[in-house]
Amino acid sequence: MTAADRADRSVVPLRRDPVAWLILLLVWFSCAWFGSWEFNPNNAVRMFATLSLVEQGDATIDEFAPLTIDKAQFGSHYYSDKAPGMTVLGIPAVAIADRLSGQRADDFVPGFENREFNRFLKIRIRLVAVTICAVLSALAAMLLYDLVRRATGDGEAGAVAALSYGLGTTIWGWSTTIFGHAPVAALLLIAAWAVWRGTGAERSPGHAVVAGLALGWAVLIEHSALIAGLPVAGFALWRLRTVARGEAVRTVAIALAAGGSALVVLLAYNLIAFGTVFRLGYSGVTDFAGMQEGLFGLTYPKPYVLYELILGERRGMLWVAPILIVAPFGLALLVRDRATRDLGWLAVAGAVVPFLINASYYYWDGGNATGPRHALPAVGFLCIGIGTFWARATRWSRVAVTALLAGSVVLNMAIASAEITAPQDEPRALAVAVFAARFDPGYLRTVADEWLGYTPWQGLAIWAVVAGLLTVALAGSVRRATAEGR
Repeated sequence: MTAADRADRSVVPLRRDPVAWLILLLVWFSCAWFGSWEFNPNNAVRMFATLSLVEQGDATIDEFAPLTIDKAQFGSHYYSDKAPGMTVLGIPAVAIADRLSGQRADDFVPGFENREFNRFLKIRIRLVAVTICAVLSALAAMLLYDLVRRATGDGEAGAVAALSYGLGTTIWGWSTTIFGHAPVAALLLIAAWAVWRGTGAERSPGHAVVAGLALGWAVLIEHSALIAGLPVAGFALWRLRTVARGEAVRTVAIALAAGGSALVVLLAYNLIAFGTVFRLGYSGVTDFAGMQEGLFGLTYPKPYVLYELILGERRGMLWVAPILIVAPFGLALLVRDRATRDLGWLAVAGAVVPFLINASYYYWDGGNATGPRHALPAVGFLCIGIGTFWARATRWSRVAVTALLAGSVVLNMAIASAEITAPQDEPRALAVAVFAARFDPGYLRTVADEWLGYTPWQGLAIWAVVAGLLTVALAGSVRRATAEGR
């Protein structure tokens, strides 16, 4: 057993670590407290398909088609043009909401101006966001904490990485929607954690199951995850090279079987929706000719697009998550250290590949979006670098990182509460679309103002109080763990 493995065994198990659970609660509450516009086409079309599956037993969205520009057409019927993962994951929440309320979509005349239908749709989208997207993002933050604290031996570093991921980037804002980006980012990070833990001293078949499920369902939610997940799959094969051949084969077989569940769901959905397993919704997109370029809009990375995705004011990642400036320095430290070099290269590849995919996409700007939404799966891997930098940083460097993280959290609080889908044609997305048009006038979406009768500012204040108390408790737990040498 290596020194790293012995140190890994000495770490407090995740299930008994109050820091981990406070991170989970803080990130989940923050994501669940805010909402997004239910008629955004990406939100709406996924929910329309879910409603059809639950209430009609098919996936046609003919009655809803005039309400969204995101749709596919085959013959005389309209369908969701998205990968079916979020549509399928939303089935339990919609079924329960329909049962408890006694309402169905066909009780209403679908329309933007129909307030009753608007509320019906909003409730179900919020429920899916709270029970799926917010939960996955919170779980990913919790596991990121565990990964970084074990890799660096520093619990503070793990907490900084987790908070950077869950609250310091647009993971927060996208987790208030039922878009696929935040869930995919979370699942790739969960898979990376499972591989890291499952190929170490305490490996178990359960880790292979988690890794396989996470990778498989990431692809079911966004088909581009088939490429974005390759670094994690490669990392797994690399880590298994030192394991006995029989055990390695069994591990891979378990992971493939678990991941295969997503393929079964995809084939079943295609059969129900299209009458054949050999069809994807993307192939019938109606209003976006660019989807016919290359492979569903993917061609090759363009350098000017990469620049815009990182530094451009309209969609640049560093504009919406300045804490990520720290990440490259930490990733360099990971790669230099022989003990963590493979994890470092995973983090580098996991961060680079989503940007390359995004820069290859015809609609690279993501339409209405705050930040580069298609590159979001890179964020978790970048945050591994933030945690590593913290673990090796001097006192004053940590002060600077703390200030940068605080600023990023405040910025993303405004984005999550006001506008995660900045208009496509607005060149100054943050200054104009988020702050001037939405946040400053108080056009916010919180649980308190939408459902409990408070004003938007009161709703934001309630979040601040609860999140502040959780943060104080988290800081106290981190200090106690550090004092105890954990």
